[in-house]
Amino acid sequence: MTGEGNGDEGWRRSGIEVSALQFGYDGQSPLFARFNLRIAPGSRCLLVGANGSGKTTLLKILAGKHMVGGRDVVRVLNGSAFHDTQLVCNGELSYLGGSWSQTIGSAGDVPLQGDFSAEHMIFGVDGVDPVRREKLVDLLDIDLQWRMHKVSDGQRRRVQICMGLLHPYKVLLLDEITVDLDVVTRMDLLDFFKEECEQREATIVYATHIFDGLETWATDIAYIQEGELRKSAKYSDIEELKSAENLLSVVESWLRSETKLPKKDPPRTETQPRRSSPFDSSPFRSSRHMAYYR
Repeated sequence: MTGEGNGDEGWRRSGIEVSALQFGYDGQSPLFARFNLRIAPGSRCLLVGANGSGKTTLLKILAGKHMVGGRDVVRVLNGSAFHDTQLVCNGELSYLGGSWSQTIGSAGDVPLQGDFSAEHMIFGVDGVDPVRREKLVDLLDIDLQWRMHKVSDGQRRRVQICMGLLHPYKVLLLDEITVDLDVVTRMDLLDFFKEECEQREATIVYATHIFDGLETWATDIAYIQEGELRKSAKYSDIEELKSAENLLSVVESWLRSETKLPKKDPPRTETQPRRSSPFDSSPFRSSRHMAYYR
């Protein structure tokens, strides 16, 4: 995904670039070793792969939640996702994950299951355009009188999504956030994301296992297998998709082919002998104190 039509300087200002990324959790084999990925501004990139392939970890790295080497290893909006905290504080980089909390600027993680109203949560976010807020509340069909400890998972998820979108991001990272939504709300939300990309050249990376309706939504696909980038291309350039019935059938064939491949060595445990690796000497191996969560 090279971002044709954009000058390299402009691309760097608003795109995503991962260069020779090395990352592993403490006590485990490296998940990423010299991993490279480029996502052009304005893209709606689907991040696909089996459970445990590294999708969530990659999104968290892009969001600046893990330390990964120097400033040039992971560049988002021409900054270091980990070191340049203003990207998050200013709302330019937004991450929406699977837990029932949401990072709102510098306020930290805000719980979403207490005895308070949806209005209290949504109107408690500072510096919001009231027109944008009203549009999102209507789009997600949120009743501002909902009590957050009494609503369903799907309703609570709508409030979480609304809060994460209140500020007009430049890069949005989504990790399975539509899993609890009904079909109508999910499709309306996807239309909103498409509009954001086309009108503001926002960039979205969306990890999901639900592929209904994404054939005309995605502009790019990145396929990860056990920490390795197997495919990264414009949606229209992927040969299998040109003759396939739908996106799901193609992704299914990719994932089924993985079952025929030899498995990587399992992560080391305390009872397993540890084999030396060139990665051991890297200063960028993650440990518990290096995992950074805003």
